[in-house]
Amino acid sequence: MSDLTLTKTRLFEGVWEGVLTRESGGHEAPRVEVTHLQEPLAGVEVIARPEDRLWVLRVPIPPQVIADGVQTFVIADKASGERIGDFALMSGDALAYDIRAEVTLLREELDLLKRAFRRHCLETM
Repeated sequence: MSDLTLTKTRLFEGVWEGVLTRESGGHEAPRVEVTHLQEPLAGVEVIARPEDRLWVLRVPIPPQVIADGVQTFVIADKASGERIGDFALMSGDALAYDIRAEVTLLREELDLLKRAFRRHCLETM
């Protein structure tokens, strides 16, 4: 089992960033691999911050992998091969449909609550 813990910090200017910590307290820099559709991404950086006893993981997202739908990236410990995290990008028309469907459901629920509240007010008068 990997003793690495990954915490997402931000996605900014096409670079996903996270913080890696080691539970065992070891000082050896972790070896990390990030894949998209089982293909490793180039340019992944692990930057040591010894004063804080952590490492910053930087994953540049290549423009050619950005497409409609959900794109999933898997982050694994190279030493053990275990998955230590993941992140996803969602975009395009498929996402817009999901959001519109959710808004429609929320509106229907709100209308239902409004009718029930009005009925309750009429019955208690």
